[in-house]
Amino acid sequence: MEPLHRPNEGGGSSNRDVLTRDKVDPQYKWRLEDMYTSVDAWDADANTVLKLGEELAGLEGQLNQSADVLLKALRLQDDLGQRLSMMFAFARMRRDEDNTNPTYQALTDKAMSIAVQVEQAKAFLVPEILEIPETQLRSFLHANTELQLYEFVIDDLIRQKAHVLPTEQEALLAAAGEVTSAPGQIFTMFNNADLKFPMVIDDDGEEIQLTHGRYIQLLESSNQAVRKTAFEAMYKTYGEHKNTLAAVYGASVKKDIFYSRVRGYESARKAALDDDNVPVSVYDNLIAAVHESLPALHKYLNLRKRVLGLKELHLYDIYQPLVSEMKVKIPYDEAVSTVGEAISPLGEEYQRIARDGLKSGWVDVYETKGKTSGAYSWGAYGVHPYILLNYQDSLDNMFTLAHELGHAMHTYYSHENQPFVYSGYTIFVAEVASTCNEALLTHHLLSNTTDPQMRAYLLNHHLETLRGTLFRQTMFAEFEKLTHAHAEEGGALTPEWLSNTYYKLNEQFFGAECVVDEAIAIEWARIPHFYNPFYVYKYATGISASTALSQKILNDGPEASARYLEFLKSGGSDYPIELLRKAGVDMESPEPVRATLAQFSSMVDELASILEK
Repeated sequence: MEPLHRPNEGGGSSNRDVLTRDKVDPQYKWRLEDMYTSVDAWDADANTVLKLGEELAGLEGQLNQSADVLLKALRLQDDLGQRLSMMFAFARMRRDEDNTNPTYQALTDKAMSIAVQVEQAKAFLVPEILEIPETQLRSFLHANTELQLYEFVIDDLIRQKAHVLPTEQEALLAAAGEVTSAPGQIFTMFNNADLKFPMVIDDDGEEIQLTHGRYIQLLESSNQAVRKTAFEAMYKTYGEHKNTLAAVYGASVKKDIFYSRVRGYESARKAALDDDNVPVSVYDNLIAAVHESLPALHKYLNLRKRVLGLKELHLYDIYQPLVSEMKVKIPYDEAVSTVGEAISPLGEEYQRIARDGLKSGWVDVYETKGKTSGAYSWGAYGVHPYILLNYQDSLDNMFTLAHELGHAMHTYYSHENQPFVYSGYTIFVAEVASTCNEALLTHHLLSNTTDPQMRAYLLNHHLETLRGTLFRQTMFAEFEKLTHAHAEEGGALTPEWLSNTYYKLNEQFFGAECVVDEAIAIEWARIPHFYNPFYVYKYATGISASTALSQKILNDGPEASARYLEFLKSGGSDYPIELLRKAGVDMESPEPVRATLAQFSSMVDELASILEK
């Protein structure tokens, strides 16, 4: 399972000199020793994985013999998956502590290499299962009660049968995995380890080095010159590498198209959505609904321009808090306490598990030199979940904590209540758990203030969350749709084409009320999510679903909370659309998206009524 990232940029240290890891108090570091106490222990598991892979490969040609042989193969696959996910998570998270550390660069590469060997070893499995007549598969399931655990897995394989290749071809694709993962790996190393930003001037007039973690903090400055300088320095740096970054991203898109075509899909987008059994209409409905509601975004931008007293609103002006005179400083420990209170509608058990986890080695809190930027949650079956932060003492970072804690609790409940085969869940539902926590935090904070200025601050923050998660991620999703379609039609993804396309989208989304600065055209080059194809739209659908569910939790009480917790416990035991339908939201309808966009519009009006009295 890949790490679950928060969509909004953030993280970083407020200190001028980024800390080295040894200067951070151990209570604010995650405890990766809970996975492996040493690299030697990791190596031992690696050897076991290779042996299990050989054992699984030895079953090739035998799956149709009996239900017992099929069960043995599926159990071996689970054992391999569980061990390999632990190995990969440990190696990657150790590397994420310091991307310049050669030991964990090498361990991550080794994990990738072993994963490819395992994929080759089990490449026969799916094609061979699908060669068994469906009537025989059904008789196996009927005859062996232990095999019935895998009924949903087998049904899903049958659903996707047309896109599964013969064994030899599946083995060839598996062998190519290490090569085809290269674009994302190259971008990660370039972006986190090699890319160096210039010195800029901060709010105090002092020179500091621009970092990923400090960028958004600088854009939130009340000094437009500080915002502009940081914005231009960021994109000038990426622009200096535009040819390399276009080549890397272009290779990633070509990889997506290659896999979709060899599997017989009409497009890379269709292939990506089919994994979750999500209709392409859900993706298109999202884009259409957001375009319908762009006037609400423009209304918000116009309010921002009026309140900030700007003749022209630039893209570097849209992150500054509108209630700029309020300095809300929230140390990490205070954030932990406040988030713990906010999630009380989900019940005492949820609260207790979350609070205990945050004090028990789940979280790596502060930015340090070489550490991967941003925030994510990750976990491996058999160990507690983990959270990476780059915490600053800000309201936004408290919301990031709530967001990642939502992911972590989803992982906790899923792992506690599902066997390994169904313990993973898709991003489509993952973003519901994270943004539901954010919605509960917003409600808690708004309910506990009578200060109009604080209320305005919180409304502004929630509007920014919706702007960043619903509008911005949908714009990203549309960019992905355009880039893949262009390449599928034979077009070249040159830096010029990518930048022109991205700039036009920004004009569509922001141009009615905002100066669309030329520098923004290169922003596509710094978005890591683009290397996980057709991923970002799930942030937008997720926040729409969570808006509906959080309202049910707050309005309907324990019954709705119990339904929600059952959703968290369900893991990947059904398709995401069905899991959400059971929880009370129909995402095949555009209504949850429209309702969230309507909430955005009404909150703009409420904010205006406070700020323009």
